[in-house]
Amino acid sequence: MDNSDVHLIYVLLDGVGDLPHPDLDGKTPLEAAKTPSLDKIASNGSIGEVISVGKGIAPESDIAVFNMLGYKFNHEDYAGRGVIEAIGIGIDFKDGDLALRGNFSTLDNQETIIDRRAGRHIQKEDAEGIANEIEKKIEFSIPNTHVVVSPTIGHRVTVRIRNEDSKLSSRITNTDPAYSNIGGMGVAKTVGDNLKIEKCSPLDDKQDSEMTAKIVNEFSKQVIDICKNSNINQKRTEKGEKNLSCILLRDAGNKYPDVIPINEKYKMNFSCIVDMPVELGISEVLEMKAFEAGGLTDYEEKARVAAKSMETQNAIYVHLKGPDEFGHDGDAIGKMKNIEEIDQRFFKTLLENIDSSKVAIVISADHSTPCINKGHSDDPVPVLVSGDFIKKDGTTRMTEIQAKNGSIGLIQGAQVIEKSLELIKSQKE
Repeated sequence: MDNSDVHLIYVLLDGVGDLPHPDLDGKTPLEAAKTPSLDKIASNGSIGEVISVGKGIAPESDIAVFNMLGYKFNHEDYAGRGVIEAIGIGIDFKDGDLALRGNFSTLDNQETIIDRRAGRHIQKEDAEGIANEIEKKIEFSIPNTHVVVSPTIGHRVTVRIRNEDSKLSSRITNTDPAYSNIGGMGVAKTVGDNLKIEKCSPLDDKQDSEMTAKIVNEFSKQVIDICKNSNINQKRTEKGEKNLSCILLRDAGNKYPDVIPINEKYKMNFSCIVDMPVELGISEVLEMKAFEAGGLTDYEEKARVAAKSMETQNAIYVHLKGPDEFGHDGDAIGKMKNIEEIDQRFFKTLLENIDSSKVAIVISADHSTPCINKGHSDDPVPVLVSGDFIKKDGTTRMTEIQAKNGSIGLIQGAQVIEKSLELIKSQKE
C-alpha cells in the first residue's frame, strides 16, 4: 500500500471526550464550547466514534495512544507504561530492569492518600531534591539493588530498579490504588475516598516475581520515611503546600518493546509533535521523528510546525494536552474553556497555514475523561476526518452526539489511521 501521495495531520486531544454535566446545562464540554474553527473542519468532513482500546477498558494514555496509532497489543505482549516513560526521558534501561510510572502523592498522618497528585503543580527543585534524597538514602535487603528516581512533569515520576545479579519481574501488582495491572496494561479503576497505598504482590509464584514485589514494598515503605523527614517537605508545609509524602507506583515493565516502526507500517514519513514522557517514549519506540514545537500550551507554534511539516512529511501526529487535566479535576467549565482556547489558538492557526485541498485533518482523542468521574472511562470518543476531498456526511460540529450518527460508525482505536487513509484515498482516486 503506497501512501506517499497522502498528507495528513492527525490531532489527538487528550481526554477530550466527556459525559453531560450539570454545570454545563446537561451538555458535554465539546457541546458547550464555542468552536468556530473546529465547526469549519467538521463541516468539511465525516465523523464517527472510536473505542480506543476495548469495550469495558478505561485505558491509560500509553496503551490508548499506541492503539490510536494502529498498534493493538495483547496484554502479555505489552512492555508497560513504566518502560515507555523510561525510554522517553532517556533513563538507562535494559531487559531485566524494572521500570514503573509513579506519582508523588500526599498522605495524612494515618497514611491515607489525600491527594494522588500532591497538588499537581510541583516545583522542579522540590521534586528533584526529594528524588535525590531517596536515591541516596534507600537501602534494599537484597544486595546489588539500585534505584533511579526521575521526576518528569508536575507530580509525575519514573522509577527504574535494577538488580545486578538477577532479572526483575513485571508480574507484580500496582501500589497505586487507582489503577489495576492487567497483564502489563494499566486500567483505571473506579475508586472512592479513603485510599491507601496498596501492598505490591506477585502475580505468579515464580521466585523473581516474589523478589521483585519484596523490593517494591521496601521502596514504598522507605520512601514514606525519607519524605517524612525531608527538609523540603518541612519548607513546603511552612509555605502551605502539600507534602510529597510517597510515590504511588504502577504499570511495571521489564523488557524493551518489540514493534514494527511506524514508517514501515504505513509506508509513510510519519512524524509527531509531543511533550510528555510517555508520548516521547512512544515516538522513540516507533522510530517516529519528533519536531520541536514549544511548550505544552504553545498551541499556535504547534499548529505552525505541524503545517510546515507537510513540506517534508506525509503525516504528523500532534498530541495536545489540556482537556484531560480538567477532566481529572472534575472542572467541566474549565474543560470547556480549554477546548475553546485550543480552537482559537491551535485549529484557527492550523487552518490559516494549510491547503485543505491537499492536506487532510483527522481529530480524535486518546480516551474519554468525564468530569463527573474525575478519571478515564471506556466511553467512545469522536473521530473526525476532514478535507476538501472527503465525502461530507452533514456533520456540523465535533461532539459526542454528532459522532454517534456519523457515517464512519463505531470503530476501534487501532483502525483509525487505516480508516482515515481509506477515506482519503477513495475520494482522491
